[in-house]
Amino acid sequence: QVQLVESGGGLVQAGDSLRLSCAASGGTFSSYTMGWFRQAPGKEREFVSRISRSGANLYYADFVKGRFTISRDNAKNMVFLQMNSLKPEDTAVYYCAADRSAVRSVAPSDYDYWGQGTQVTVSS
Repeated sequence: QVQLVESGGGLVQAGDSLRLSCAASGGTFSSYTMGWFRQAPGKEREFVSRISRSGANLYYADFVKGRFTISRDNAKNMVFLQMNSLKPEDTAVYYCAADRSAVRSVAPSDYDYWGQGTQVTVSS
């Protein structure tokens, strides 16, 4: 099966930046739609961003548009999430997810594989 491992989270102050990374192994990485989700304490997992198999199609949740950028490097089997102008409400565990098809969904249930998550904490 596909394995996903996130890294790059940490504790930062409001206005700071972080870059999250997701390393994939198994399967054929270039055939996966990749997404980022987050889950704050006491809340449901929510969609953040996705990127198509080729990297040509990008989609963002409204609350991160203009601040976050998703990218992928198929030669390295990696996906990234550059997070700028972080806000305290961005505090959550961030998860990398993969889908075997060209899904255009924001629903966690439509994704097939998940990483273990990386904690992002933004202080005011």
